[in-house]
Amino acid sequence: MRTIVPTSLGSSAAALDAVIDLFVEGDELYDAMLGSIERATRSIELETYILYWDEVGRPLLEAMAASARRGVQARLHVDAFGSLFGFPRSAERWLKSQGVQVRRFHRWTWRDPLRYNRRNHRKLLIVDGNEAYLGGFNLHRECSRRHVGEGRWRDTHVRVHGSLAAHAQLLFDLFWRRRRLRGPLPELPAQHVLLSNHGPNGARRMRRVMDGLLDGACDRIWLTTPYFVPDTHVQNKLIRAARRGVDVRVLVPNKCDVRMARWASHAAYARLLANGVRIFEYMPRVLHAKTAVVDHAWSVVGTANLDYRSFFLNYEVNLFSEEPALTAALHDQFLADLAESDEVCADKWSRRHWLHYPLEAIGWLARRWL
Repeated sequence: MRTIVPTSLGSSAAALDAVIDLFVEGDELYDAMLGSIERATRSIELETYILYWDEVGRPLLEAMAASARRGVQARLHVDAFGSLFGFPRSAERWLKSQGVQVRRFHRWTWRDPLRYNRRNHRKLLIVDGNEAYLGGFNLHRECSRRHVGEGRWRDTHVRVHGSLAAHAQLLFDLFWRRRRLRGPLPELPAQHVLLSNHGPNGARRMRRVMDGLLDGACDRIWLTTPYFVPDTHVQNKLIRAARRGVDVRVLVPNKCDVRMARWASHAAYARLLANGVRIFEYMPRVLHAKTAVVDHAWSVVGTANLDYRSFFLNYEVNLFSEEPALTAALHDQFLADLAESDEVCADKWSRRHWLHYPLEAIGWLARRWL
Protein backbone atom coordinates (compact mmCIF):
# COMPACT_ATOMS: atom_id res chain seq x y z
CA MET A 1 0.00 0.00 0.00
CA ARG A 2 1.21 3.50 -0.80
CA THR A 3 -0.33 6.43 1.09
CA ILE A 4 -0.60 9.65 -0.90
CA VAL A 5 -0.90 12.92 1.00
CA PRO A 6 -1.25 16.12 -1.06
CA THR A 7 1.85 18.15 -0.25
CA SER A 8 0.02 21.40 -0.92
CA LEU A 9 -2.21 20.80 2.09
CA GLY A 10 0.50 19.84 4.56
CA SER A 11 -0.75 18.09 7.69
CA SER A 12 -3.98 20.03 8.07
CA ALA A 13 -7.40 18.44 8.55
CA ALA A 14 -8.08 19.11 4.87
CA ALA A 15 -5.06 17.02 3.96
CA LEU A 16 -6.30 14.09 6.04
CA ASP A 17 -9.61 14.27 4.19
CA ALA A 18 -7.74 14.18 0.84
CA VAL A 19 -5.42 11.24 1.63
CA ILE A 20 -5.54 8.46 -0.97
CA ASP A 21 -4.18 4.96 -0.37
CA LEU A 22 -3.03 3.07 -3.47
CA PHE A 23 -3.13 -0.75 -3.47
CA VAL A 24 -1.46 -3.00 -6.03
CA GLU A 25 -1.41 -6.19 -3.92
CA GLY A 26 -4.61 -8.04 -3.12
CA ASP A 27 -3.60 -9.22 0.36
CA GLU A 28 -2.87 -5.67 1.53
CA LEU A 29 -6.19 -4.49 0.11
CA TYR A 30 -8.24 -7.31 1.61
CA ASP A 31 -6.62 -6.86 5.03
CA ALA A 32 -7.41 -3.13 4.92
CA MET A 33 -11.00 -3.78 3.84
CA LEU A 34 -11.45 -6.32 6.62
CA GLY A 35 -10.16 -3.85 9.19
CA SER A 36 -12.51 -1.13 7.92
CA ILE A 37 -15.52 -3.47 8.07
CA GLU A 38 -14.65 -4.56 11.60
CA ARG A 39 -14.40 -0.90 12.73
CA ALA A 40 -17.72 0.14 11.17
CA THR A 41 -20.15 1.88 13.49
CA ARG A 42 -23.00 2.98 11.19
CA SER A 43 -23.03 1.44 7.73
CA ILE A 44 -21.27 -0.91 5.31
CA GLU A 45 -22.03 -0.93 1.58
CA LEU A 46 -20.25 -3.53 -0.55
CA GLU A 47 -20.72 -3.81 -4.31
CA THR A 48 -18.72 -6.08 -6.61
CA TYR A 49 -18.80 -8.00 -9.85
CA ILE A 50 -17.07 -11.20 -8.70
CA LEU A 51 -17.55 -12.40 -5.14
CA TYR A 52 -16.45 -15.87 -4.11
CA TRP A 53 -17.20 -17.66 -0.86
CA ASP A 54 -13.48 -18.56 -0.55
CA GLU A 55 -10.40 -17.62 1.49
CA VAL A 56 -10.77 -13.98 0.40
CA GLY A 57 -14.51 -13.37 0.19
CA ARG A 58 -15.65 -15.41 3.16
CA PRO A 59 -13.75 -13.46 5.90
CA LEU A 60 -15.08 -10.17 4.52
CA LEU A 61 -18.65 -11.45 4.47
CA GLU A 62 -18.35 -12.94 7.94
CA ALA A 63 -17.11 -9.56 9.19
CA MET A 64 -20.11 -7.89 7.54
CA ALA A 65 -22.41 -10.36 9.29
CA ALA A 66 -20.75 -9.67 12.65
CA SER A 67 -21.19 -5.93 12.10
CA ALA A 68 -24.85 -6.43 11.17
CA ARG A 69 -25.44 -8.39 14.38
CA ARG A 70 -24.21 -5.42 16.42
CA GLY A 71 -26.56 -3.03 14.64
CA VAL A 72 -24.55 -1.72 11.69
CA GLN A 73 -26.56 -1.37 8.47
CA ALA A 74 -24.93 -3.82 6.03
CA ARG A 75 -25.85 -3.98 2.32
CA LEU A 76 -24.30 -6.31 -0.25
CA HIS A 77 -24.88 -5.88 -3.99
CA VAL A 78 -23.29 -8.55 -6.21
CA ASP A 79 -23.59 -9.14 -9.92
CA ALA A 80 -25.71 -12.21 -10.64
CA PHE A 81 -23.51 -13.33 -13.53
CA GLY A 82 -20.07 -12.44 -12.18
CA SER A 83 -20.74 -14.20 -8.87
CA LEU A 84 -22.87 -17.00 -10.30
CA PHE A 85 -20.50 -19.86 -9.51
CA GLY A 86 -18.64 -18.46 -6.51
CA PHE A 87 -21.33 -17.07 -4.21
CA PRO A 88 -23.73 -19.91 -3.30
CA ARG A 89 -27.35 -19.48 -2.28
CA SER A 90 -26.53 -21.03 1.10
CA ALA A 91 -24.10 -18.17 1.81
CA GLU A 92 -26.70 -15.63 0.73
CA ARG A 93 -29.33 -17.16 3.01
CA TRP A 94 -26.92 -17.22 5.95
CA LEU A 95 -25.99 -13.54 5.45
CA LYS A 96 -29.65 -12.57 5.35
CA SER A 97 -30.27 -14.49 8.55
CA GLN A 98 -27.53 -12.39 10.19
CA GLY A 99 -29.16 -9.12 9.15
CA VAL A 100 -27.19 -8.36 5.94
CA GLN A 101 -29.30 -7.10 3.06
CA VAL A 102 -28.29 -8.95 -0.11
CA ARG A 103 -29.17 -8.34 -3.75
CA ARG A 104 -28.02 -10.03 -6.94
CA PHE A 105 -28.01 -7.62 -9.87
CA HIS A 106 -29.90 -8.64 -13.02
CA ARG A 107 -30.74 -12.25 -12.43
CA TRP A 108 -31.84 -14.14 -15.51
CA THR A 109 -35.52 -13.75 -16.32
CA TRP A 110 -37.39 -15.00 -19.37
CA ARG A 111 -39.53 -11.83 -19.26
CA ASP A 112 -36.50 -9.67 -20.15
CA PRO A 113 -33.63 -11.92 -21.27
CA LEU A 114 -31.62 -9.14 -22.94
CA ARG A 115 -31.07 -7.32 -19.67
CA TYR A 116 -28.73 -10.18 -18.70
CA ASN A 117 -26.20 -8.63 -21.08
CA ARG A 118 -26.02 -5.50 -18.88
CA ARG A 119 -23.82 -6.26 -15.91
CA ASN A 120 -22.84 -4.44 -12.73
CA HIS A 121 -19.05 -4.26 -13.05
CA ARG A 122 -18.54 -1.74 -10.25
CA LYS A 123 -16.36 -2.49 -7.21
CA LEU A 124 -17.13 -0.34 -4.17
CA LEU A 125 -16.82 -0.69 -0.42
CA ILE A 126 -18.03 2.26 1.65
CA VAL A 127 -17.77 2.24 5.44
CA ASP A 128 -19.63 4.77 7.61
CA GLY A 129 -19.87 7.11 4.63
CA ASN A 130 -16.35 8.45 5.19
CA GLU A 131 -14.08 5.72 3.84
CA ALA A 132 -14.42 4.14 0.38
CA TYR A 133 -12.52 1.62 -1.71
CA LEU A 134 -12.78 1.39 -5.51
CA GLY A 135 -10.82 0.00 -8.42
CA GLY A 136 -10.26 -3.20 -10.33
CA PHE A 137 -9.92 -5.85 -7.61
CA ASN A 138 -12.69 -8.43 -7.34
CA LEU A 139 -13.13 -10.47 -4.18
CA HIS A 140 -11.65 -13.88 -4.94
CA ARG A 141 -8.49 -15.84 -4.20
CA GLU A 142 -7.00 -15.29 -7.68
CA CYS A 143 -5.76 -11.87 -6.53
CA SER A 144 -4.09 -13.12 -3.34
CA ARG A 145 -0.40 -13.96 -3.15
CA ARG A 146 -1.10 -15.54 0.23
CA HIS A 147 -3.34 -18.19 -1.34
CA VAL A 148 -2.23 -18.37 -4.99
CA GLY A 149 1.44 -17.42 -4.84
CA GLU A 150 3.42 -15.53 -7.47
CA GLY A 151 0.77 -16.22 -10.11
CA ARG A 152 -1.83 -13.96 -8.46
CA TRP A 153 -3.52 -11.36 -10.66
CA ARG A 154 -2.02 -7.87 -10.95
CA ASP A 155 -4.59 -5.16 -10.17
CA THR A 156 -5.01 -1.64 -8.75
CA HIS A 157 -7.38 -0.17 -6.17
CA VAL A 158 -7.60 3.06 -4.14
CA ARG A 159 -9.04 4.05 -0.77
CA VAL A 160 -10.46 7.56 -0.44
CA HIS A 161 -11.94 9.50 2.45
CA GLY A 162 -14.24 12.37 3.29
CA SER A 163 -16.31 13.95 0.53
CA LEU A 164 -15.16 11.44 -2.08
CA ALA A 165 -16.33 8.58 0.15
CA ALA A 166 -19.64 10.35 0.75
CA HIS A 167 -20.09 10.68 -3.02
CA ALA A 168 -19.30 6.98 -3.46
CA GLN A 169 -21.99 6.19 -0.89
CA LEU A 170 -24.47 8.29 -2.85
CA LEU A 171 -23.61 6.38 -6.04
CA PHE A 172 -24.12 3.08 -4.23
CA ASP A 173 -27.43 4.19 -2.72
CA LEU A 174 -28.83 5.42 -6.03
CA PHE A 175 -27.92 2.16 -7.73
CA TRP A 176 -29.29 0.08 -4.85
CA ARG A 177 -32.60 1.94 -4.92
CA ARG A 178 -32.70 1.92 -8.75
CA ARG A 179 -32.88 5.68 -8.81
CA ARG A 180 -31.11 8.23 -10.95
CA LEU A 181 -29.22 11.27 -9.81
CA ARG A 182 -31.28 14.38 -10.42
CA GLY A 183 -29.89 17.86 -10.27
CA PRO A 184 -26.22 18.85 -9.99
CA LEU A 185 -23.55 16.48 -8.77
CA PRO A 186 -22.54 16.92 -5.13
CA GLU A 187 -19.53 19.13 -4.54
CA LEU A 188 -16.19 17.31 -4.65
CA PRO A 189 -12.61 18.46 -4.10
CA ALA A 190 -11.61 20.46 -7.16
CA GLN A 191 -8.92 18.00 -8.20
CA HIS A 192 -11.17 14.91 -8.28
CA VAL A 193 -14.10 13.64 -10.35
CA LEU A 194 -15.87 10.42 -9.33
CA LEU A 195 -18.05 9.18 -12.16
CA SER A 196 -20.43 6.30 -12.70
CA ASN A 197 -22.16 5.62 -16.01
CA HIS A 198 -25.41 4.86 -14.20
CA GLY A 199 -28.23 7.28 -14.91
CA PRO A 200 -29.29 9.44 -17.86
CA ASN A 201 -26.39 10.13 -20.23
CA GLY A 202 -24.03 8.50 -17.72
CA ALA A 203 -22.15 6.50 -20.35
CA ARG A 204 -21.73 9.51 -22.60
CA ARG A 205 -20.61 11.64 -19.65
CA MET A 206 -17.84 9.17 -18.72
CA ARG A 207 -16.78 8.90 -22.34
CA ARG A 208 -16.73 12.68 -22.75
CA VAL A 209 -14.42 13.04 -19.77
CA MET A 210 -12.09 10.38 -21.16
CA ASP A 211 -12.22 12.00 -24.61
CA GLY A 212 -11.28 15.33 -23.07
CA LEU A 213 -8.20 13.82 -21.44
CA LEU A 214 -7.08 12.14 -24.67
CA ASP A 215 -7.71 15.25 -26.79
CA GLY A 216 -5.94 17.54 -24.33
CA ALA A 217 -2.83 15.40 -23.80
CA CYS A 218 0.42 17.17 -24.67
CA ASP A 219 3.13 14.87 -23.33
CA ARG A 220 1.98 11.32 -22.58
CA ILE A 221 -0.96 8.95 -22.50
CA TRP A 222 -0.13 5.78 -20.59
CA LEU A 223 -3.02 3.32 -20.41
CA THR A 224 -3.27 0.04 -18.54
CA THR A 225 -6.25 -2.12 -19.45
CA PRO A 226 -6.90 -5.87 -19.38
CA TYR A 227 -9.50 -5.89 -22.15
CA PHE A 228 -8.29 -3.50 -24.82
CA VAL A 229 -10.95 -3.52 -27.52
CA PRO A 230 -10.99 0.11 -28.68
CA ASP A 231 -13.67 1.07 -31.17
CA THR A 232 -12.82 3.31 -34.13
CA HIS A 233 -13.60 6.41 -32.06
CA VAL A 234 -11.02 5.58 -29.38
CA GLN A 235 -8.49 4.36 -31.94
CA ASN A 236 -8.73 7.69 -33.74
CA LYS A 237 -8.18 9.59 -30.48
CA LEU A 238 -5.03 7.60 -29.71
CA ILE A 239 -3.70 7.90 -33.26
CA ARG A 240 -4.25 11.66 -33.40
CA ALA A 241 -2.44 12.03 -30.08
CA ALA A 242 0.51 9.95 -31.31
CA ARG A 243 0.69 11.98 -34.54
CA ARG A 244 0.96 15.24 -32.62
CA GLY A 245 3.94 13.88 -30.68
CA VAL A 246 2.29 12.51 -27.55
CA ASP A 247 3.94 9.41 -26.06
CA VAL A 248 1.03 6.96 -26.32
CA ARG A 249 1.60 3.59 -24.63
CA VAL A 250 -0.94 0.88 -23.96
CA LEU A 251 -0.17 -1.89 -21.47
CA VAL A 252 -2.23 -5.06 -21.89
CA PRO A 253 -1.90 -8.62 -20.55
CA ASN A 254 -0.06 -11.33 -22.41
CA LYS A 255 -2.02 -13.82 -20.28
CA CYS A 256 -5.73 -13.03 -20.59
CA ASP A 257 -8.57 -14.80 -18.79
CA VAL A 258 -10.98 -14.11 -21.71
CA ARG A 259 -9.45 -15.55 -24.88
CA MET A 260 -11.92 -13.99 -27.32
CA ALA A 261 -11.28 -10.54 -25.83
CA ARG A 262 -7.60 -11.07 -26.62
CA TRP A 263 -8.49 -11.92 -30.23
CA ALA A 264 -10.58 -8.73 -30.48
CA SER A 265 -7.74 -6.71 -28.99
CA HIS A 266 -5.31 -8.10 -31.56
CA ALA A 267 -7.63 -6.93 -34.34
CA ALA A 268 -6.82 -3.32 -33.41
CA TYR A 269 -3.06 -3.74 -33.06
CA ALA A 270 -1.96 -3.31 -36.68
CA ARG A 271 -3.63 0.05 -37.28
CA LEU A 272 -2.47 1.49 -33.94
CA LEU A 273 1.11 0.28 -34.32
CA ALA A 274 1.31 1.66 -37.86
CA ASN A 275 0.35 5.09 -36.54
CA GLY A 276 2.75 5.47 -33.65
CA VAL A 277 0.85 3.95 -30.73
CA ARG A 278 3.13 1.69 -28.69
CA ILE A 279 1.65 -1.52 -27.24
CA PHE A 280 3.24 -3.58 -24.49
CA GLU A 281 2.18 -6.99 -23.18
CA TYR A 282 2.61 -7.67 -19.46
CA MET A 283 4.24 -11.09 -19.23
CA PRO A 284 4.36 -12.50 -15.66
CA ARG A 285 0.66 -12.98 -14.82
CA VAL A 286 -2.88 -11.88 -15.56
CA LEU A 287 -3.10 -8.08 -15.66
CA HIS A 288 -6.48 -6.78 -14.50
CA ALA A 289 -5.73 -3.15 -13.58
CA LYS A 290 -7.58 -0.27 -15.26
CA THR A 291 -5.56 2.93 -14.93
CA ALA A 292 -4.42 5.89 -16.99
CA VAL A 293 -1.81 8.60 -16.67
CA VAL A 294 -2.21 11.66 -18.90
CA ASP A 295 0.69 14.10 -18.97
CA HIS A 296 1.82 14.85 -15.42
CA ALA A 297 -1.61 16.20 -14.60
CA TRP A 298 -4.38 13.57 -14.64
CA SER A 299 -4.73 9.98 -13.58
CA VAL A 300 -7.59 7.49 -13.69
CA VAL A 301 -8.33 4.46 -11.50
CA GLY A 302 -11.52 2.45 -11.73
CA THR A 303 -13.44 -0.43 -13.20
CA ALA A 304 -13.97 0.62 -16.83
CA ASN A 305 -12.02 -0.98 -19.66
CA LEU A 306 -11.38 0.71 -23.00
CA ASP A 307 -14.15 -1.13 -24.81
CA TYR A 308 -17.77 -0.78 -25.88
CA ARG A 309 -19.08 -2.92 -23.03
CA SER A 310 -17.58 -0.73 -20.32
CA PHE A 311 -18.83 2.51 -21.82
CA PHE A 312 -22.32 1.49 -22.93
CA LEU A 313 -23.41 -1.86 -21.43
CA ASN A 314 -21.82 -2.50 -18.04
CA TYR A 315 -22.20 -0.22 -15.06
CA GLU A 316 -18.81 1.16 -14.02
CA VAL A 317 -17.24 3.69 -11.66
CA ASN A 318 -13.97 5.62 -12.20
CA LEU A 319 -11.98 8.13 -10.20
CA PHE A 320 -10.49 10.88 -12.39
CA SER A 321 -7.90 12.75 -10.34
CA GLU A 322 -5.73 15.81 -10.83
CA GLU A 323 -3.80 15.05 -7.63
CA PRO A 324 -0.08 15.21 -8.60
CA ALA A 325 0.98 12.66 -5.97
CA LEU A 326 -1.48 10.04 -7.22
CA THR A 327 -0.45 10.70 -10.83
CA ALA A 328 3.20 10.29 -9.84
CA ALA A 329 2.47 7.02 -8.01
CA LEU A 330 0.62 5.56 -10.99
CA HIS A 331 3.38 6.82 -13.28
CA ASP A 332 5.95 4.89 -11.21
CA GLN A 333 3.76 1.77 -11.16
CA PHE A 334 3.33 1.91 -14.93
CA LEU A 335 7.11 1.97 -15.37
CA ALA A 336 7.49 -0.94 -12.95
CA ASP A 337 4.93 -2.96 -14.94
CA LEU A 338 6.59 -1.93 -18.20
CA ALA A 339 9.87 -3.43 -16.96
CA GLU A 340 8.12 -6.81 -16.91
CA SER A 341 6.54 -6.40 -20.34
CA ASP A 342 7.46 -7.04 -23.97
CA GLU A 343 6.80 -4.43 -26.65
CA VAL A 344 4.78 -5.47 -29.67
CA CYS A 345 6.77 -4.36 -32.72
CA ALA A 346 4.90 -3.33 -35.86
CA ASP A 347 7.26 -5.15 -38.21
CA LYS A 348 7.08 -8.42 -36.31
CA TRP A 349 3.33 -8.11 -35.86
CA SER A 350 2.83 -7.74 -39.61
CA ARG A 351 4.48 -11.15 -40.04
CA ARG A 352 2.31 -13.00 -37.53
CA HIS A 353 0.97 -16.43 -38.45
CA TRP A 354 -1.99 -16.44 -40.83
CA LEU A 355 -4.16 -18.27 -38.29
CA HIS A 356 -4.29 -15.05 -36.25
CA TYR A 357 -6.40 -13.29 -38.89
CA PRO A 358 -9.59 -15.42 -38.67
CA LEU A 359 -9.39 -15.44 -34.86
CA GLU A 360 -9.05 -11.65 -34.82
CA ALA A 361 -12.06 -11.36 -37.14
CA ILE A 362 -14.13 -13.58 -34.85
CA GLY A 363 -13.12 -11.55 -31.79
CA TRP A 364 -13.85 -8.22 -33.51
CA LEU A 365 -17.30 -9.34 -34.63
CA ALA A 366 -18.10 -10.36 -31.04
CA ARG A 367 -16.53 -7.27 -29.43
CA ARG A 368 -19.80 -5.79 -28.16
CA TRP A 369 -20.65 -9.00 -26.29
CA LEU A 370 -17.29 -9.58 -24.59
